[in-house]
This record gives sequence, structure tokens and C-alpha cells, in this order.
Amino acid sequence: MSLPQLKTLADLEDFRTKAQSARKQYRARVLVCMTGCRSLGAVEFSKAMREKISQAGLENEVAVVDVGCHGQCSLAPAIVIEPWDYLYGGVKPDDVDEIIEKTIKAGQPIERLCQKVDKEAITKFSDAPFYTKQKREVLANCGRIDPSHLEEAIAQSTYFAAAKALTTLKPEEVIDQVKGAGLRGRGGAGFPAGVKWGFCRSAEGDAKYLICNADEGDPGAFMDRALLEGVPHQVIEGMIIAAYAIGANHGFIYVRTEYPIAVEHVSIALKQARECGLLGENILGSGFDFDIEMRMGAGAFVCGEESALIASLEGKRGTPKPRPPFPVQKGYLGKPTVINNVETLANVPLIIEKGKDAFAAIGTEGSKGTKIFALAGKVKNTGLVEVPMGATLREVVFEIGEGIPNGRTFKAAQMGGPSGGCVPADYLDLPIDYDSVKKIGAIMGSGGMVVMDDQTCMVDVARFFLEFTQNESCGKCPPCRIGTRHMLDILRRICKGEGKEEDLEELQKLAEEIKAGALCGLGNTAPNPVLTTIRYFRDEYEEHIKNKHCPAHVCAGLFQYKIIEEDCIGCGACMRKCPADAIEGETKKPHKIIQKKCIACGVCHDVCPTNAVAKVSPNGGSDE
Repeated sequence: MSLPQLKTLADLEDFRTKAQSARKQYRARVLVCMTGCRSLGAVEFSKAMREKISQAGLENEVAVVDVGCHGQCSLAPAIVIEPWDYLYGGVKPDDVDEIIEKTIKAGQPIERLCQKVDKEAITKFSDAPFYTKQKREVLANCGRIDPSHLEEAIAQSTYFAAAKALTTLKPEEVIDQVKGAGLRGRGGAGFPAGVKWGFCRSAEGDAKYLICNADEGDPGAFMDRALLEGVPHQVIEGMIIAAYAIGANHGFIYVRTEYPIAVEHVSIALKQARECGLLGENILGSGFDFDIEMRMGAGAFVCGEESALIASLEGKRGTPKPRPPFPVQKGYLGKPTVINNVETLANVPLIIEKGKDAFAAIGTEGSKGTKIFALAGKVKNTGLVEVPMGATLREVVFEIGEGIPNGRTFKAAQMGGPSGGCVPADYLDLPIDYDSVKKIGAIMGSGGMVVMDDQTCMVDVARFFLEFTQNESCGKCPPCRIGTRHMLDILRRICKGEGKEEDLEELQKLAEEIKAGALCGLGNTAPNPVLTTIRYFRDEYEEHIKNKHCPAHVCAGLFQYKIIEEDCIGCGACMRKCPADAIEGETKKPHKIIQKKCIACGVCHDVCPTNAVAKVSPNGGSDE
């Protein structure tokens, strides 16, 4: 379908009617996740499906659509087949013939491709445990439309909220709607979006700017990436509304260069929106001018901080500045600037479309709407989860995620990324919102949620996340540059069995000084993983320090691999695979690990067919 010029609301409505009619011509649609699933064979499956559909003469009846993330990454590569809403996982090109014959022609599900729960095949997307507890508002169209085709977005009424705002509401009324909805920024601290917009609206300046912060850098987090990849026009629509509210005529999408699919889809979406008049001069005849420029960041985690991001946009080194003045007063090029993250802006059309009261009806008193989490780690169902604010950690991990695999038990969840905190099992029933999470030492952050089981060493977790933030420190302020380095040195010593009893007091003292003295949010929150693990798992630190023992057998300096003679059959598998040549022995006789050579890589443990390789403490004891 060629893109028309959309000069009025009537033009937009006519385009939607045509787009919906074009969509209805197909009696079936095969929706193939073509974002994260690409690396697991989705490209080959999509190609095979198209070829077979064509060979069967069904190309005018069945559409194969490359879409964004369906959400449940543990099923990758995943597809959904409409109109039956069948959800299949782990699909391969070899499955195409059966899918065409049994599902597309006969309308029947293929149970072997469906998710199994208690040995029962769950055929429909809406019935899968991963989705039944979710409330997919922002993600409603993600995985349901082709992000590279504007007509797919228009058919789902994208840009109609922007049309409503531009043609029926004054900028102040838009701000009032966002304030009344209680939308808080989804990128970190949760500052009220409408309040920020109001500050910028009233700030003096001959030009104002809007920036979409897509510099998502938390390990394991991919909420913003999924939105840009799956529903880029929804984000652009949110930017149009925000820009109209604050009086900005120019906007930026600052995206990580490590997100090539997001960059590709956003580039296409901007070009399409510009071609049909949804960006540029006099949008929909409203008299409002606005355009968006995409810029790619070089991967510096600190550039997620507002003032560092602005410096990067201006062509300077991405380092933060003291505040005030805040960006809404003096931001890009010294002009009033609003910075919102991707998920925040993707929520805005929902508020304008449904009204502030409907949006505020979801969530808790202080945290309205839904929140998207990237559920990862030691949990059966991983992927993107959207739940109402106030949902509990237990609901997310055990009902949506279906619990911990391999019969292990839940130990903690790292919330808020590397600057967040570890939430222990005692708080599984705590409602998740901005205020409650903060009280227990964590932060909501952008929405990363890494689940850990009882085989996780919490000291090592603290070391890992502090190592990340220390490496990403811009080095501008001494508390962050020097303080986090000193904390990291202490944690490394503890993990090697060289810790001292006074180390815990020193860590806490340093953490409080860094939080109080660091220049930006990265430094202020960097100590959180250390503080929460000491607070809730102090016994593990003491075990490392006093007994030189890692209970989880994770810290390489505090355990050894040992071959149990009576279980070893002398097959030589471990000796052949050992990268350090640290195993000796004769065929069919018990082998032995030379501890001086062993690098504790665990290969011998993984390849042993009789489980004869055990992790043991140098002080005695084994976990196996």
C-alpha cells in the first residue's frame, strides 16, 4: 500500500479504513518474531514459510508477517497464528509443512509445538501462563504488527491519540491529562512526567527540545529496545504529543548503536511518518510543526543520565553536570529540554486515547499504570512482562515466570539493573512500585529483573554489578571514580578468600559516602547492590571472610574441583576437555586433578558422564 498525504484527521481516518480492509483480505496471518528470535532461526523459518505458502498457492490468503517481540523469549523462535491465536515455540523450517497442512488449512493446533504445563499443551497465546497474569497495555501491539509498515500501525489506530491532542486539546490540557494520569518516568527515579512537562512549558526560551532517551544499558534489560523494534510508531506518536505539550519543534531519539534492529526500524518509521505528513510542518492541519532526528550513542552507560546524554548530543564528551539548572530550564544548546525514556513516551498515547482516569485506575496510589520488566536469570519463563504497578514479585516470578527451574529455590531478584538492589525471598509478596521498592534498598530503574536461585553467591553478584558500574564510571567525580574502585578491590579480595572482618564496615562507610557525594545518578546508586546484599545476606559475607568458604561454590578462590575416585570410570572425557592440562590418569582407572594447574573453569564437571567431579571447599565439605 502506497503512503498517502495525511493533511487532516479525515485523511487519517480514511487511511485507517483502507489499512484495516487490506488486513482483512487474509484469512490467516503467521506472526513471526523477528527481533531477538533472529539469532535462533526465525529468519530461516520465515523464509521457508513464505516459500511454502507460495508453492501452495496461498499467498493471497495467508500473510507471513515479521513482527516484534511476542514477549516469551524462552519459547524462541516463537510465532503466533491468527485468527486462532495459536502460540508455537521452538519452530524450525522443518515444521512448516505440518503448520500449513494442520493449522492453516485445517485450523487445528500442533500440540508438540505448544508450551506444556503439567504435560498439557497450552495452544492459545491468551491461555499461556506467561500472559494470563499480565496486563499488556503498552505492549498490546508489539508482536502483532509489522513495525516496518506504517499501515499496520495505522490499522491499530496509532497516531489517533496524537490527532486528538493536536486538534482538540490545548498544550496545557495535554499536560493536565498526563499529570492527572499519574504517569511517572519509566527510566529510573520515577519523576512525574506531567510535572516535568509543565516546568518546561513555563520555562523561558526561544526554542525547546524533546529527547527520547533510548540509551538502555542495564545488563539483561531490553524493554526500550523491544518497543523501538516492535512499535516504533507508538513511540513517535508519544513524542509528537509531548512536543506539542511543551512547545518543542525539534526532537531527538538517542539510541544505543548496539541496537541495530531498533535503529533500522526507527529509521524506517521516521521516514514513513515524514513522507505522509505525520512529522514536519503543519501536522494534520493543526498548525503544529515537529520533526525528529535519530542519533546513535557509542555505548557509554553514563549517557543514560540526562546531562551526560545532552553533552553527547552536543558533540561533547558524555559526562554529567551538577544540577541545578535542570534540563527543563537549561538543556540542549542551553534551551529548555524534556528528556523521557522510551517506555514513558509509549504510555502517553494511552492516556490521551483513554483519558487520565482510566489510566490512573490501574496501579497503586503513588504509581499508576503498568510497568514492563525484562524477566531474566534463573526462571523458567524469561522475556518481557507487563504488569500493573503493585503486582508482587511472587506473581511475576512464580505465576508469570513459572518459578525456578531444576527444582531449585528462589534466593533473590536484582531489580533496577546494576544500580538497583537485591530483593530477598522475604519480600516476594511486596507490591512492586516506585515507593515500596525504594524502602527495601532497591530501585525500579528501567525495569531489569534478574532472578537468582540458591546456587547464586550474593557476594559475587555484588562484585559483578559493582564491576560494571565502576567500568562505566565517567571518572569526573572522585566519589564515583575512586570510591567504587576501592569498594571493588575489597569485594575482589573477599571473593578470593582474602577478606578481613573490618571490610564490611569499610564497604558500608564507602557506600554511604559515595551515595552522598557522587555527581550523578550512576554514582549515587552504584553502591546499592553491595548495600542490599550486606543487609540481607550478611551471613554469606561472613562465611567468605571468617571461614574462607563460598556456600554457593561460585568464588573460584574458595572451592576446588575434585574427582571422587569411587565414582570415576577412567573414561578420559575430563582429561581430553581440560583447557589447562590439569588432569592426569590412566584409561579405566580413577583420574586426578592437579590443583596447581586447575583454573576452576568447570569443564571437567560438565563433561563427566558419572558425575564423579565435585565442587569442594578447601576446608572440606561438598555441595554435590
